[in-house]
Amino acid sequence: MDCNGFLPSKIQIKYLACLIIGVPGSALGRYLYSSYIHRLSDRFITPRKNEELLFIGKKLENRGWRVQLFIFLYTLMPLPSTPLFTAAGIARIKTLYIIPAFLVGKFISDAVMVVTGDYVAKNITSIIHGLLSWKSLLGTIIGTLVICLFLFTNWRKLLEEKKFSVSFNIWK
Repeated sequence: MDCNGFLPSKIQIKYLACLIIGVPGSALGRYLYSSYIHRLSDRFITPRKNEELLFIGKKLENRGWRVQLFIFLYTLMPLPSTPLFTAAGIARIKTLYIIPAFLVGKFISDAVMVVTGDYVAKNITSIIHGLLSWKSLLGTIIGTLVICLFLFTNWRKLLEEKKFSVSFNIWK
């Protein structure tokens, strides 16, 4: 039967297999990445900034559903998840705490990507003109800004004194 019938088509089964294998693989990769990234931050970021990042990590772990909602919404957006797990790893947030929301959001966003990828593969000649678009550049810029915002914000001052300030002097 086709996709309008009760039985899934071969294409839908391939999509589902891709998602069932790919999403947990992505989560495992992000888990491993966030497990070691703090070692790099210890080597290249000042102790004062590392202390701030640990502080924000402790604050975020106590926020319950709000953090889960943020992770879920973030993974629904077409933004890379590397900045998210970089920040979580440096702040030493327990990665197992954020993985459930990541899995749900990633499954949904990857399903959209797989279906979109199939469409693109079937219509490549009409799409090739927009390969380097403002959307792809915007996604890259936003991902970079998320990392910079996380690293350069003085989180202790923001959370304790409710004053936003930045410091670009974070490197050893």
